[in-house]
Amino acid sequence: MNILITGGTGFVGRELTKALHQKNHNTYILTRSPENYKNTSNTTYISYNYPAEELPVIHGVVNLAGESLFGYWSKRKKDAIFKSRIDTTQKVLDIIKKLHKKPDVLISGSAVGFYGFSEDLIFTEATMKPGKDFLAKVVMEWEKVAKQAREMDIRTVFTRFGVILGKEGALPYMQLPVKLFAGGKIGNGEQWLSWVHLEDAVNLILFCLFNNHVEGPVNITAPHPKRNKDFIKIMANILKRPYWLPVPYPFVRVAVGEMSQLIAKGQYVLPKKAKDSNFQFAFPYLKEALQDINR
Repeated sequence: MNILITGGTGFVGRELTKALHQKNHNTYILTRSPENYKNTSNTTYISYNYPAEELPVIHGVVNLAGESLFGYWSKRKKDAIFKSRIDTTQKVLDIIKKLHKKPDVLISGSAVGFYGFSEDLIFTEATMKPGKDFLAKVVMEWEKVAKQAREMDIRTVFTRFGVILGKEGALPYMQLPVKLFAGGKIGNGEQWLSWVHLEDAVNLILFCLFNNHVEGPVNITAPHPKRNKDFIKIMANILKRPYWLPVPYPFVRVAVGEMSQLIAKGQYVLPKKAKDSNFQFAFPYLKEALQDINR
């Protein structure tokens, strides 16, 4: 099969591309700078202006591109977070509209930020009411644009990612204070963290890509979220560092602005669709996930 991917050179996209190649699929990576990459027998790098009519039959599209959430959330940063997701998704839809044969499926990246924040509610794909914060509004607009694919009779999946754990991404930032012997809960430590190991995130994308019964929102999270205080404690034990220095929320707010909500607040998100479909997680528990990443 031929799979068109945005964000294919990023943290998740690279691993997804490897996994597709192992299954003998071909990938076409949309990037702003295709000249920086070398094509291979099963990967072709193309610009967003590449003539759609020159592409082969595209069987599936995976849209993972977007400005990183990490960093101080200035107005400029927030605009980039919003615009990158909306604009890229619209460009993908415009390409799809020009294809002679439409793909069977669009997997459009999304986030558990859709649900907003809570210390006591449990969110699944059946949760219809979105949050009211900035990220929830971004996700709503992001998914709204992707829904155009449904009008073309394309099966559409919104992969709502939790915090993806791997050697890149969020985890190195989360581990740094612990490694510097300054590990401890953030705020009251009661906030939930809905996480997923990179391997399971990639396998869930593949699951959505190749199973025709899967559509709509799909939570890409492990089945056992952890409270911040427990997450940091497990991490400290694995890294053989002390767990003792609480970080006050105002300090985090000053450091990263509104992004502090992602750290000091949280949500308990369950992957109900994956579980109902008997998807087998390689790392359902945090301890084993962190041990694998840090070995």
